[in-house]
Amino acid sequence: MRARSAGRSLGAGGRRMADAVLFEFLHTEMVAELWAHDPDPGPGVHREQRHTRVPTATCSASASCPPGCGALCVRKGQNMSLSVLEGMGFRVGQALGERLSRETLAYREELDILKFLCKDLWMAVFQKQMDSLRTNHQGTYVLQDNSFPLLIRMASGLQYLEEAPKFLAFTCGLLRGTLCTLGVKSLVTASVAALPACKFQVVIQKS
Repeated sequence: MRARSAGRSLGAGGRRMADAVLFEFLHTEMVAELWAHDPDPGPGVHREQRHTRVPTATCSASASCPPGCGALCVRKGQNMSLSVLEGMGFRVGQALGERLSRETLAYREELDILKFLCKDLWMAVFQKQMDSLRTNHQGTYVLQDNSFPLLIRMASGLQYLEEAPKFLAFTCGLLRGTLCTLGVKSLVTASVAALPACKFQVVIQKS
């Protein structure tokens, strides 16, 4: 009887933890499957000043996000597997943007939308909030996660930084897709200097 009560006491919190574990497992399997067919990280993935960066395409959609918005304009030399992951994340971000935004107040300011990503979106996907949000007040925002869940299981050390783009591309798409649903065109990139911390830079594309 006590065991049954204890099981019930887990409630929504226990389910959220289980959902997070399942998502991390699914993401790991997606990465493994893609790189099993294309193990080369590609010339588009590189280290700059000991940083690993993940380049992504811009969202050229209008506020209504018509069909084709999620199509990626892959840069020359960019690894196709990263593009596939970014595209998957984009479509998930679109869906989450539609569902989560209905549960909150209407967003009127650009900064409010970015705060929504750091709090509501991050909590829905990773069961935590982003650690910091900075902006230059000119359309560029830096979202920092000091312990990004998809990088925690990777061993620390510079030799593993080259593997980081595989675990960041999906989330770049996730952010871009959510912004797209909210009517914001953006360019999203990610960088890692020391695992498991990472930064996502969001540049708003003014019309």
